[in-house]
Amino acid sequence: MIITIASIFNAISIVLIFISTSKNACAFSQRPSILRSARQCSQSMQTISVAEGGAAVSSSFVVALTREEGKNDKLRRALTSSENISKSVQVLEIPCIVHANGPDSERLVPTLSSTQFDYIAITSPEAAKVLANAWNEAGRPKLGMIVAVGKATQDTLVQNGIEVAFVPSKATAETLVKELPHSDAAIGEGRKTTLFYPASAKAKKTLQTGLEERGFDVLRLNTYDTVPATWDAHQLSLAEKATVACFASPSAVNAWMKNSSEIDKPRALAACIGETSAEACRSNEWDEGDIFYPENPGVDGWVMAVAEALEKLSLRN
Repeated sequence: MIITIASIFNAISIVLIFISTSKNACAFSQRPSILRSARQCSQSMQTISVAEGGAAVSSSFVVALTREEGKNDKLRRALTSSENISKSVQVLEIPCIVHANGPDSERLVPTLSSTQFDYIAITSPEAAKVLANAWNEAGRPKLGMIVAVGKATQDTLVQNGIEVAFVPSKATAETLVKELPHSDAAIGEGRKTTLFYPASAKAKKTLQTGLEERGFDVLRLNTYDTVPATWDAHQLSLAEKATVACFASPSAVNAWMKNSSEIDKPRALAACIGETSAEACRSNEWDEGDIFYPENPGVDGWVMAVAEALEKLSLRN
């Protein structure tokens, strides 16, 4: 058989095309924000199932969910179904907070029964549940126009049969203060717009102070409290392995710091639901480059914050 120079050249070209295609296939299997390193892609990948709270941790990337026990399912589902997060990432529940009655909790039902307000402002899903329980206990009296900060809060209210009249364009107290209009009824009657604010005892005064400065008459009751959860030895061992911690409130950030104070390793990157939790991380001396959060609070943006944090970790490895 005669082997010509042309046939040799053609064979070499085919081999080079195959090698190039293989490399591209490996790289293309990782979207720009998929969180596997190039080194891992070149190796045989073992897909690790997403772990539940008590499972063994075998991935180098571990995401900790820190909401109250039983309230992390929505974020877990969003993370495990996201195309931007590798299935090898471990997702574990390490609750940082528990909810308790606030100092004004016994005043909530009588207030709903006896007083009519132009607005009732609800700023979190937990506050929505507290309001719904008290409203049912009071016999479902007529409520003022309901203001909900954030889609999750709005959804919780609607699920409990409470219609929402106003949602600010951004899920922050500052935006609510700027955007909430005065009540037409109050303007027509020549009086102040009244607003009832059943809040967490830990909530800042941003909402009430800002609205009062605009001429609103605000009644705030601290109807529930958010207190730090105390970790056992198993939860502490899981936290030691966490590379990203997800925070939905300053209380969770503070509780993480309190419980993890004796962990002798670099601090986990912080993926926050919004800028309020991010600010709590700054106050606790997280490096700015290790804090990730969306401009508009919400689960979808929170998932992207986790993806960005994991991407940063993948570039370090």
